[in-house]
Amino acid sequence: MGDRTYDYVIVGAGSAGCVLANRLTEDPDTSVLVLEAGPSDDCDEVRIPAAFYRLFKTQRDWAYQTEECKQLQGRRLFWPRGRMLGGCSSINAMIYIRGNRLDYDTWRDDHGCTGWGYADLLPYFRRAEDQARGPSPYHGTGGPLRVEDLRAVHELSRAFLAAAVDWGMPPNDDFNGAEQDGVGQYQVTQRRGRRWSAADAYLRPATGRANLTVRIDALVTRVVVEGGRATGVTYRHRGVEHTARVDAEVILAGGAINSPQLLMLSGIGPAAHLREVGVDVVVDSPGVGANLHDHPAVPVLWFTQGTDDLYSAENPLGMMQWFVARRGKFTSNVAETGAFLRTRDDLPAPDVQLHVAPAMFVNHGLTEPPGVGFTIGPTLVSVASRGGLRLRSTDPRLPPVIEPNYLEATEDLDALVAGIAVAREIGDRPPLRRFLRSEYLPGRQVRDTESVREYVRSSAETLYHPVGTCAMGSGAGAVVDPELRVRGVAGLRVVDASVMPTVPRGNTNAPTIALAERASDLIRGRVPLAAAPPAVLTDGGVR
Repeated sequence: MGDRTYDYVIVGAGSAGCVLANRLTEDPDTSVLVLEAGPSDDCDEVRIPAAFYRLFKTQRDWAYQTEECKQLQGRRLFWPRGRMLGGCSSINAMIYIRGNRLDYDTWRDDHGCTGWGYADLLPYFRRAEDQARGPSPYHGTGGPLRVEDLRAVHELSRAFLAAAVDWGMPPNDDFNGAEQDGVGQYQVTQRRGRRWSAADAYLRPATGRANLTVRIDALVTRVVVEGGRATGVTYRHRGVEHTARVDAEVILAGGAINSPQLLMLSGIGPAAHLREVGVDVVVDSPGVGANLHDHPAVPVLWFTQGTDDLYSAENPLGMMQWFVARRGKFTSNVAETGAFLRTRDDLPAPDVQLHVAPAMFVNHGLTEPPGVGFTIGPTLVSVASRGGLRLRSTDPRLPPVIEPNYLEATEDLDALVAGIAVAREIGDRPPLRRFLRSEYLPGRQVRDTESVREYVRSSAETLYHPVGTCAMGSGAGAVVDPELRVRGVAGLRVVDASVMPTVPRGNTNAPTIALAERASDLIRGRVPLAAAPPAVLTDGGVR
């Protein structure tokens, strides 16, 4: 395997990297190399929707761990991140959520991200999408990313929907349409009962192109910068170090952990920190690794009665239903239903999302549940707290130091406490109450505000959505500009969730794919798709 020159080298075959690999190689005269540190995605646990948690802490998971979180009783949290073709889209719960209009308008108006408002991104959400329900002003068909309704919805999930409406939530059959507030079933990135990852949607259709090279088990160790320009990357492939050169650009698509880590290993980051660990400074960029934030979630768990749960599918009949017909409980994404709500009347958009599972989802699914049960997971989606990451050493094989600073802002803690109260009240409404035998966590003894706050501190976990560590913007402190070009280095871009200046209200896979779709046009020098017409944005009172 000789070293050679390409037009583009893409670091990471996750959600964004797969999109870029496909779109850039649509031009047969453009050569692209994709370098993925992990293995292929060829295993049943990737394909079977309900089995995603069985990939955690395997060779297909980076399996990061945070430092001690001072607001979470000093706990170190497990952060799974996809390490294979498809990245996190091969290991996630497949929920198709775009976020709120306010999220993207905030990028544009508060962070100077011209071209990244909701009206600008809606056409890219539509271009990416193959919506099973058909086209509409909000949805597209014929795109690479299949979006469907779940094939099987558990009776506990349906009971939650009825209970939430009984509590007072408006029903919402499309969280990605005119309104985000309300309760409904999640749509998923599946095709006929199996996961439809970014690798399925974008990478595989492009692998037959002569101008695309995909290399797995290839850990990129450094971006080569010469004369102020990125000219290639060094990487290790099966014990041998290689250099891939570029004529056009190096594009980092490793995600909110790996991309800032690689920038810092390459001398692009906070100068004082780089010198401290022994990295020669190429560009002093204080924002690299800063602005880290994520969606924390807390579990509210009940023992159930008069029903089963998703774990009951783990038998020969359940397996046969999936392998023969792609039917049954194994088609579940676990978090089948949910809601978006505002815990205060003065909020401009939802601050809490509920993820609802017809099973006890304990410790990321890694711990055997104590019985048959049900979960509501209040999740903070409007996040005020900020953390950061930094290098542990100059060894690219070592994970960085991750300090998320969860709940550092009191308003974040207050919102989760309020979310638990809502979850409990919904659980006490008749449609759901008849199935709930007793509360397991927080437990009946945890009722006063301070004890609930302590429960949040003792039980909050990641909802798997870190962003912001290479934030884009127009200000001098931004790591990348609104065309996602790294400030201070020519020929280098970052295209992944790390460039999001604030996390969207909802699951981040669909926003990452739309972001990469728009980035592909910017990289190719194409005129971006026309912004959505005003009539669409005002129909139904889009927020």
